[in-house]
Amino acid sequence: MTGYGPHVLREYALLADGERGALVGPSGDLSWLCFPRWDSGSVFATLVGGRSSYVVAPIGRHVWGGYYEPGSLIWRNRWVTDHGIVECRDALRYPAESDRVVLLRRITAIGGPAAMQVELRPRSDYDRHPLTDLHQHHGVWTGRVGDLHLRWSSGTGARSRDNGELLQLRLELQPGESHDLVLELASGQLDGELPPPDEMWRGTETAWQHAVPPLRNCVAPKDTRHSYAVLRGLTGASGGMVAAATTSLPERSEAGRNYDYRYVWIRDQSYAGLAAAAAGTEPLLDAAVRFVSARLLEHGDRLAPAYTMAGRPIPDQRHIGLPGYPGGYDIIGNRVVEQFQLDAFGEALLLLAAAGGRDRLEVEHWKAAEIAAAAIEKRWQEPDAGIWEIDDRPWTHSRLTAAAGLRAIAAAAPRTPTAIGWLSLADRIIADTDRSSLHPSGRWQRSPEDPQVDGALLLPGLRGAVPPDDPRSVATLQAYLTDLTQDGYAYRFRHDQRPLAEAEGSFLLCGFLVALSLHQLGRHTEARGWFERTRTACGPPQLLSEEFDPQQHQLRGNLPQAFVHALLLEASVRLADGDRTS
Repeated sequence: MTGYGPHVLREYALLADGERGALVGPSGDLSWLCFPRWDSGSVFATLVGGRSSYVVAPIGRHVWGGYYEPGSLIWRNRWVTDHGIVECRDALRYPAESDRVVLLRRITAIGGPAAMQVELRPRSDYDRHPLTDLHQHHGVWTGRVGDLHLRWSSGTGARSRDNGELLQLRLELQPGESHDLVLELASGQLDGELPPPDEMWRGTETAWQHAVPPLRNCVAPKDTRHSYAVLRGLTGASGGMVAAATTSLPERSEAGRNYDYRYVWIRDQSYAGLAAAAAGTEPLLDAAVRFVSARLLEHGDRLAPAYTMAGRPIPDQRHIGLPGYPGGYDIIGNRVVEQFQLDAFGEALLLLAAAGGRDRLEVEHWKAAEIAAAAIEKRWQEPDAGIWEIDDRPWTHSRLTAAAGLRAIAAAAPRTPTAIGWLSLADRIIADTDRSSLHPSGRWQRSPEDPQVDGALLLPGLRGAVPPDDPRSVATLQAYLTDLTQDGYAYRFRHDQRPLAEAEGSFLLCGFLVALSLHQLGRHTEARGWFERTRTACGPPQLLSEEFDPQQHQLRGNLPQAFVHALLLEASVRLADGDRTS
C-alpha cells in the first residue's frame, strides 16, 4: 500500500483536542500522534521515519484535496477517483480526556462507488513497541501498544497481518454509503462502551462551535477563525499552549536547525493571549494568564523560557533512533531550559496588562506581575539568549520589551508608588538602551556590538516601549523594509553575506509584524498587502509554519507554529480598524 509519507509539510492537516495532536496527510495517512501528552512518545511516526501509521486511502487512481469545517479542527480529506468522489472526515473527539484519546474517521462515498484500503499499525514510544495481545469480537479489536491500551471499532472484515502488528481492512462503499472507524488509546483500562459515532460527531461539532467565536470584526474572518481554532486546539486544560505539534522538522535541509516545539513557551503563550485580548475573546486570554502566572509564582526571577504542558521543566535534547524527516534529525527535548530570556518577563507583563484592561486579573495574577517586574529590575542588565535563542548578549529587543511590559502593567495598575516605580524603571532601561544600542542612523540596532537591524526590533514600537511615531521606531521599520525584506517576504536578520532566501526561509511572524507596524503608522494599504501576502504562505489546510521558503513555495520548520497563527489573529483584528477609517 502506498501513502506512508512523508509528504511536503504544506499537505498535512492538524487534528487536535488541546491535550495532544495528530497530523494527517493527503493519502489519508495519520503519520504523527503522541499520547497521552504532546511531548509523550509517538504512537504514529511515519512523519519522522517510523513505520507506525493509520492509513485510510482510495484504491486506484485518484487526486487529492481537502478542507476544514469552518471554525473547527474537523478535517475532510477528499479524493476524486475514476469512479466518483470519496471523503474521509477526521477529528479527535472534543473536548478531550486527559488519559484517553478517541480518533473519529468517517469514510463516505459522495458521488459513485468507492474502494478503500485501511491499515492500522500503531507502535508506541517512537516505534519501539508494536501492537500485541490482539483480540477481536464482532468487529471490535483490542490490544496493547507498550503500556497503552487500544480499542479499534472497524466493523467486520479486518484482518491481522505481520504477527498481529498490523490490521488491514478493505471497504467497498456504494454511492451515499458511509463507514465509521473509531480508534481509542488509553493510559489505563478501556472500560465501558463509547457512545455511537453519530453522537460523538455531534458532540465534537458542538464543542468546536462553542470554542471558536464568529470573529466577524476582522479583515479575513474565515482565516482568522481558523487560526483561532488552531490556537484552541494547541491549548490544554492547564492553560498551556504548545508552540507546535511536532518535533525535529527542519528549518533548512541538513542545516542542523531542528528543534522540539511540543512545549509551552512563555513568549508564544503571551502572544496568543495578546491576540485573544485584541479580538475580545476571553477563554484563550484567561488560559494564557493562568499558565504564565502560575510559572511566575512558582519560579520567580528564575522563570524558564518554556515548560511542559504540565508546567514542569523540559527534558534536555536526545535522539530517538528514527531517520527523522528528510533533511532533519530525530531530536526530542529542548535546551531552551538552560537559557535566560529577559523578554519573557516583559511579554508576561504585556499579557497581564492586557488582561487587566479587560478586568480579568485576580489577586494572584497581580502578584505574578509584581514578581515579573521585580525580576526585570534585578536582571535587566544581564546578557540573555534573546527571542531567537542564540548566544547571550544584551539584546536590544529584550530590554525594550521589558520596558514595554513595565509601561503596560503600570498603566493597568492603580497609580501607586509601585506603579510609578515601574515607569521609572522603564525610563531607565530605555535611556540606557538608547545610549548603548542606537545606530548612528537613528534606528535601533540588535545589540551594543551588533549594528544590524532585526525583525524583533519592530516589536518594541508595537508594544509601547516608545510611542508609535517615535523617530527611532520609524527609522527601524524603514531600515528593516530596506535590508530584510524581498519580494514581499520578511526575514529575521542576516546570517551572513548570502542572499536572504538562501540563508533561511522567510519568517512568517515578521511578515505580520510588518503589517502591524505599517498599520500603526497609518499606512493601511501597505499593511493590508503584507497581511495578505503572509497569510497565504501555506498549503490547502491553511496551517502556517515558522518559515516559508519563497523559492520552492514550501513550509519549513515545525507545524503548525502557534505564534504565527497568534499574530495572524491579532493583525486581522487590528487591521480592521484601518479598513473602517480609511
